Amino acid sequence: MNLGDPKIAETAVRHILEYIGEDPNREGLLKTPSRVVRAYGELTEGYRQDPAKILSTTFSETCNEMIVVRDINFWSLCEHHLLPFSGKAIVGYLPKDRIVGLSKIGRIVHCFSRRLQVQEKLTQQIADAIMEHLNPMGVGVIISATHQCMAMRGIRTPAEMVTSCLLGQFLEPATRAEFLHFKP
Repeated sequence: MNLGDPKIAETAVRHILEYIGEDPNREGLLKTPSRVVRAYGELTEGYRQDPAKILSTTFSETCNEMIVVRDINFWSLCEHHLLPFSGKAIVGYLPKDRIVGLSKIGRIVHCFSRRLQVQEKLTQQIADAIMEHLNPMGVGVIISATHQCMAMRGIRTPAEMVTSCLLGQFLEPATRAEFLHFKP
C-alpha cells in the first residue's frame, strides 16, 4: 500500500485547522500540515510492511517449551477517532521445529499496531500471523492498552482494556494457565 498525494493530505490538514478556528498561515502553524502528513505516514507504516517477510527468518531448533516475549510496548491509532492508544503486548508460542528471532516478535506487534486499529482486531491479527507463518503448535497474545479516544473525549475516563487471543494448544487448560501466568 503506497501513500497518496501528500499535497492533498496537507490541504486537508489546513482545512481542519481552519475548521477549529485556527489560522493556518500564522507562523507556528505554517509547517504543521506537512509535519502532520509525515507523522501519519510514520504512524501507519505497518500498511507497508509484510508480516510474512517479518516472520520469514527462522531457525531449526528443538524446543518443546513455551517461548514468551512480554512487555512489548506499542502505539496505535484508533480507527474510529484517529486518536492514539498505547500499551503492552505479551506474545507466546509453542514451536514445532523452528523458532523465530526475538526481535521478530516485537516487529510483528509493531507491524499491525502501526495501522488504524481496534484493539480486538490487533490482538487477533498478531496471533493469526504467527500461527500462519511460523506454524507453531499454539499461539497466545494478550494486549493491555489505554485508549485516548476514551480518556480525552466522550466519557473522559482513562481505563485499561485487556484483550486476548489463544490458538492451537493455548486453548488447552494447562497451557492456557501457564501462559496467563506470564501476565504481570
